Amino acid sequence: MKRLAVYTLGFLQVPYVRRILRSAGWKLVIGPLAWKADAVGVWGRKRRARRGIDAAKRRNLPVLNIEDAFLRSVNPGVWTAPAGFVLDELGIYFDAGTPSGLENMLATAPLDDPDLLARAEAGIRFLRENGLSKYNPVGRDATRAPDPGYVLIIDQTRGDASLEYGRANDETFKQMLASARLDFPDAPIIIRTHPAVVNGLKTGHYGAADLDGRTTLLDSQINPWDLLSNARAVYCATSQMGFEAILAGHRPVVFGVPFYAGWGLSEDRQPVARRGRTLDKTQLFAAAMLEYPFWFNPYKNRVGRFESAASALLARSRHVWANRQPSVALGMKSWKRPRVSLFLQSDKHRPVFIEQPQKAVQRAKAKSARVVVWASKETPELATACAQHQVPLWRMEDGFLRSSGLGAELVPAASVVMDDLGIYFDPTRASRLERLIAESGDLPADALERAERLRQSVIAAGITKYNLKSAPQPLTGVDGRRVILVPGQVEDDASIRLGTTDIRTNADLLRVARERNPEAFIIYKPHPDVEKGLRVGKIDRAGDYADLVAVDRDAAQLLDQVDAVWTMTSLMGFEALLRGVAVTCLGMPFYAGWGLTDDQGQVCARRSARPELAGMVHACLIDYPLYLDPVTKIPCPVEVLVERLGEGAAGRGVGLTMLAKLQGRFAGYAHLWR
Repeated sequence: MKRLAVYTLGFLQVPYVRRILRSAGWKLVIGPLAWKADAVGVWGRKRRARRGIDAAKRRNLPVLNIEDAFLRSVNPGVWTAPAGFVLDELGIYFDAGTPSGLENMLATAPLDDPDLLARAEAGIRFLRENGLSKYNPVGRDATRAPDPGYVLIIDQTRGDASLEYGRANDETFKQMLASARLDFPDAPIIIRTHPAVVNGLKTGHYGAADLDGRTTLLDSQINPWDLLSNARAVYCATSQMGFEAILAGHRPVVFGVPFYAGWGLSEDRQPVARRGRTLDKTQLFAAAMLEYPFWFNPYKNRVGRFESAASALLARSRHVWANRQPSVALGMKSWKRPRVSLFLQSDKHRPVFIEQPQKAVQRAKAKSARVVVWASKETPELATACAQHQVPLWRMEDGFLRSSGLGAELVPAASVVMDDLGIYFDPTRASRLERLIAESGDLPADALERAERLRQSVIAAGITKYNLKSAPQPLTGVDGRRVILVPGQVEDDASIRLGTTDIRTNADLLRVARERNPEAFIIYKPHPDVEKGLRVGKIDRAGDYADLVAVDRDAAQLLDQVDAVWTMTSLMGFEALLRGVAVTCLGMPFYAGWGLTDDQGQVCARRSARPELAGMVHACLIDYPLYLDPVTKIPCPVEVLVERLGEGAAGRGVGLTMLAKLQGRFAGYAHLWR
């Protein structure tokens, strides 16, 4: 571990700085006490950095220049941990006066490795498709962008170090606007305001005095990639958005000297003699995003790669995007509320829990909030009240990869779904998941490849919804017959009530499965909640129809041993599809009606699309749910949760364990509290 001497308190006051630098191999020590330091650390080119630079000269030590990486966080703010750092021992990327490690890399590194360039191309697509930028207050929504054909001018904050050291000043921004007006005399001009200016943290260079009949100011509540997609031309000084303009296919007009100027990808008003090499945008991205930054993996507290950092930032961003509006939560059991709060909170607000529907609607109306109800607790009266008061109504439910343990045994969920249209288990009306599945045919190849990798990971780790592991138990007595698994369900579950017609009980399901498959070896697996006496749905004589009643068996192991699944609406049908097992549905679960199952129940006319399995996986496991890392308690991508579930890390705390044991003692009275 190398010792890094620092001369400003900010390095010691902000916890994530120490954590990230330590993972990079640097131990922070107070400068005057660091007699055996290996380098002096300074933050960018702030005036206080001069103190460290002078100390390094006196002590004949190298300077480690530190800055946020080009993907930082959801919102600006020094107390918000970034996705990574730039650690440059030569200079800093935004200082055009001297070479930096990034400039040397762009000027001299081969940047021709096929694997590196393939990663770069995939990285560019990931940022563009998901709308990721340095700051990410809003996701992509093309409907909010202005009509195509405008000239985009990118404003920056006054006093920004990248302007001072990138040869730009107030006059630069005047010239930029004048040039855009001259170059495009008939086009509308949109000035994009910096997010920190919108938030009131800083001031920009443009205001009302700069506007005219065709020039307007636009705040940052439109995703940068949507703005770039519709722009006719882009003008900038040193903003990172100029870099993103290059990635989006533009040749921006650049009035300062940022790191991306001088490589043949921009129209530069201030050429740099040191930069004479011609690059393509993939090479520029490979150096600036894959090779130059130090990316941090917050889930493992160690060095990461761009891909993991971008996925982590997207997970945090999606969490914020889903919670732009305050929430009044309704129908949430007391033991669930701490975890529900984590799913519904943002840096601006926390959810309020109210049990009376009318009061919840009134509170939401007064606070310009939404009502979030546990989906099975929604009533027609609540929906009517929300509609009358113009209060948005969202439904929440557990996600499809939930936990290591049962909700009925008070194990908190590590994933939830939130639906503004309906809810996935109700086929009587459209849901957000139904729309995502229908649109999955338009997903790009990268997204489908990610979904396929995820599917394989789920299978390899033996992941199901609850992950109740047991010792391997081979099947006996099959004698070459076709093996059918019939999963039991909780019979008063909303998915049964809303998603079935003729077959609505476990006994009827098992009977029909036997009648239609008289020669098969049939396994009946009771629902775990029913096994433990916590929910209704017990079959007294399941052995009359089943060759094996699989009590306390690992669901993943069973799915690997069967040829087919017959179900009403059980999630095990979806888990079977993931594993390539044939599925027959006697109800209408969310995965039925799309051509991937044998549907012998009701028909849902809305489900006319025919998605690939990978598209359904992407919709159900990547796009629809939100995930929370059960270890760090921060939003995470699904791949992190799959790894945690494989390790058995998504269980409950001590307090809920004790409460669950007490509940188990009185399981016969579960109807009194459920």
